[in-house]
Amino acid sequence: MSVFDKAKAKAEELLGRAEQVYGESHGDAAATLDGEARRLEGEADEERTERETRHDRRDDDGLAGAGAH
Repeated sequence: MSVFDKAKAKAEELLGRAEQVYGESHGDAAATLDGEARRLEGEADEERTERETRHDRRDDDGLAGAGAH
């Protein structure tokens, strides 16, 4: 995944956390739950992106194109 995808996942996590805190501080259960859901989704996306990045690095043995000559 791209840097854009990583940034999007982090932004979703932070916005969700902000909404969750707002809901908690104002006694708004709907905002609290929605914020928590957005935060968890952002964390999951971020984790998935990191896992895919590690997997891509592991697959690269540095010999790409070595047999092409």
